[in-house]
Amino acid sequence: MFKEFKKFILTGNVIDLAIAVLLAGAIGLVVKGFVGDIMMPIIGQFTGGMNFADLKFVLSPAVLDAEGAITIAENAIMYGNWINSIINLIIVGFVLFMIVKGYNKTKKKQEEAAPAPAGPSDNDLLSEIRDLLKK
Repeated sequence: MFKEFKKFILTGNVIDLAIAVLLAGAIGLVVKGFVGDIMMPIIGQFTGGMNFADLKFVLSPAVLDAEGAITIAENAIMYGNWINSIINLIIVGFVLFMIVKGYNKTKKKQEEAAPAPAGPSDNDLLSEIRDLLKK
């Protein structure tokens, strides 16, 4: 059983998958930074300086004591963070679409470059079978 597991783990597919997962995590951090630090301020500028992360619907406000310290935290629906997540998803989806589109273009060029194997056509084969049957 250990030998089978070792063989499974050391195959190229599992190692490729592990590398893909690690790269996806790193790319996720880069995309999150790009969306949060670059795209959202630009989008916020077009929406009148609004920061989507600050958008919320307060269900119950925070309760303060006499000294101004929070005794009961605010209960709010943070729909602005959800909007940021949707924008993040759209940007990631578009980038992945462009990567797959570029990959498919290179793949088509490789397929076109590969010459078809030379061999008899269907008509030639049928003619040979007809001639053999006549004999």
